[in-house]
Amino acid sequence: MFGRKKQKEATEAGGAGGGSMATAVGMGEMLDEITRKFKRREAIQFEGRSITYTELTENANRVAGGLQALGIGPGDRVALMLPNIPEFAYTFFGIQKLGGVAVPFNTMYKGREISFILKDSGARAIVCLTNFANLINEIKDECPDLEHVIVTGQRTLVFIDPDATVNVQLVVEKTNFESAESVFHQMGEILVNTFRAAGVADAWYKHQGAVRARGKKLATILVSEIENLYVVNVVAFLEDMDTDPLFKVLWVPPEIKDKAVEPTTSVATEAGKPLTVAEFRDLLTAEFSRTMNVSFTPGELTRDEQMAYEKNRALAGRV
Repeated sequence: MFGRKKQKEATEAGGAGGGSMATAVGMGEMLDEITRKFKRREAIQFEGRSITYTELTENANRVAGGLQALGIGPGDRVALMLPNIPEFAYTFFGIQKLGGVAVPFNTMYKGREISFILKDSGARAIVCLTNFANLINEIKDECPDLEHVIVTGQRTLVFIDPDATVNVQLVVEKTNFESAESVFHQMGEILVNTFRAAGVADAWYKHQGAVRARGKKLATILVSEIENLYVVNVVAFLEDMDTDPLFKVLWVPPEIKDKAVEPTTSVATEAGKPLTVAEFRDLLTAEFSRTMNVSFTPGELTRDEQMAYEKNRALAGRV
């Protein structure tokens, strides 16, 4: 693909020779030309849904406009960490329309692989699925050129094992926190202190989404908003998770099996001793009480809490 300067040189060279004019066309312009000819024809078929060239171009234009509003322009690198979904095509062509440079890479890549690509390319922005945002934010400090993390899709997956994980859900009024971001940080601090009290000396939290020990995930934090409430879901690994049952229903090539699920660890492994659900509950509520200056009383959910809980369960069932 020619840049704008090269395109002009190629046009002038073709004209001067008196023969046929060789004009290089950018991929953004190429899509516009195809759309003018085949407006309603199918451009993409995805999960039984047909997307026309007109829809493809309109969405690409929206992406281009959004990126431009962020200051992305000709020559700027934009990384793409997206699977084979329509949003990949929208974003790729949107970048082309701005004269930018798309930097797509494998969604199976992890922290060091991602940070190397972002630093090496000098990407100013990255577009990724929602569930990759936490991973990107954790390495963002290592990528000085990266200014924007743009998320799309609702594909957050959290794997649980009844014999290894414990699930905690909190339903709290928004007035207790400044923002959803502060919910993540507060819960991260509470969990780190809880794990350390359980004997995991290396527990740490940096950004939205995960508590880690020795670089491996120890717990996942998810926060959603429903009306005037925050619904916080935590999945903590008390024992090492057995992934064999998962791969019986989720097939992946053997060579990438170790990257299909983010490496995890557990309290039992890190502390060298098991921790029961009851012990984890007591440590967590004690730390929550100390940090938030609240007390816990066993009882039933309030009406609003019950509604938020049921609504959250219903939404989770659709994923």
